[in-house]
Amino acid sequence: MTKMLASPLSRAALTANLARFERDVADRPELRQASVAVCVMSSGGEPALLITRRAATLRAHAGQWALPGGRRDAGESAQAAALRELAEETGLQVGHESVLGLLDDFVTRSGYVITPVVVWGGVAGAELSGPPSEVAQIFQLPLADLDVEPEFISIPEAAGPVIRLPLLGRHVHAPTAAIIYQFCQVALHGNVSLRVAHFEAPVHLWR
Repeated sequence: MTKMLASPLSRAALTANLARFERDVADRPELRQASVAVCVMSSGGEPALLITRRAATLRAHAGQWALPGGRRDAGESAQAAALRELAEETGLQVGHESVLGLLDDFVTRSGYVITPVVVWGGVAGAELSGPPSEVAQIFQLPLADLDVEPEFISIPEAAGPVIRLPLLGRHVHAPTAAIIYQFCQVALHGNVSLRVAHFEAPVHLWR
């Protein structure tokens, strides 16, 4: 895989690229509404993304890579939900001024509309931790390891390609892989026309 991250990375550059991005909104009120935090941090002087590994005991998507996030409460904004879930799942608390922008809504096969909220997490400090019942591990992964060409696979069950990103000997699948890919293309590289709604997850993750 070719690593594509441009250096140096700044909050101002991310904000400027996201400001030029006209996101697609999924008007699907019949589906469950959720938010995830695409949290950029500085770890060891290098830009990193905060990613969790879901607990093995969870009923859905156990052990999978995930961005901190979850279902929105009634009347809660996408931004507020992302910040709340970020604090609950990792212990990282940041204010609304840390929100840099939003990416496209992603509709999942399991009946969710996920709104990705890009957040500036600052410099990594104290060790992060989340509830063991939900979060097995928390990683601050270098953006250079995530800013790579995805792998695309055709499956007979879907018209769109399955997207996956290689990570630590495993793979990240949609929706997380699609969201990370769009973040890298839009926020890092200014490719504000890139869309990811057509990307699929493997069939076993459709539930």
